[in-house]
Amino acid sequence: MSLANLARINQLKAHVTDAGEVRRLLAAARRNLADSGVAGISDETRFDAAYKVIMQCALIGLMAHGYRPSTTVPGHHQTMMQTLELTLAVPKSAWLVLDALRKKRNINDYSGDPIEPESVRECIHQAEAMLARVQDWLRTQRPDLLDAAR
Repeated sequence: MSLANLARINQLKAHVTDAGEVRRLLAAARRNLADSGVAGISDETRFDAAYKVIMQCALIGLMAHGYRPSTTVPGHHQTMMQTLELTLAVPKSAWLVLDALRKKRNINDYSGDPIEPESVRECIHQAEAMLARVQDWLRTQRPDLLDAAR
């Protein structure tokens, strides 16, 4: 499904971004990535911080294409994951891993199931990769959004 089709069914909304907005999201993603590495806090909090990086990067990808998720429609995190192939050229095999992390986060949020240390490490690894990917993508595809984001 295309981004335009997702907008037609109200999963996405049109959005015009600018370098300032991207700069703030990149800075927040970097802070969250740093927070995810703090050993003195719970695994759940570290996982959440790393997951937030992934979402912030996915949001940047959508915004760079003129959209943002419709937060009034359920499943906007899932939509953001599924659009990564279209926005940041993330292969389906990779966003399926990210979607599995999303499901793990939901289970923890709604049932209190603990997050295993291996899942924390994987989420941090994926967050690092996603932040590098979005920065590389911006450099090559939308340098106008990155120039002021340094």
